[in-house]
Amino acid sequence: MAVDLDPRLLDVLACPSDDHAALTAGAPGDPDADALTCTECGRVYPVEDGVPVLLLDAALPAEDSEEQ
Repeated sequence: MAVDLDPRLLDVLACPSDDHAALTAGAPGDPDADALTCTECGRVYPVEDGVPVLLLDAALPAEDSEEQ
């Protein structure tokens, strides 16, 4: 299932890391994943029940997300 967020919300959301970059829907290699990916650092944040979990501890590091 793909992430279904209001486009205006997606425009406002940003990675909580020091980079503060924009997020895109999906994960590397899986554009339909229930996740948001940072355009700067590559961390992948899960979306659970339609709610983005933007916690650094919950994110998959960029290198882990590329291996899946």
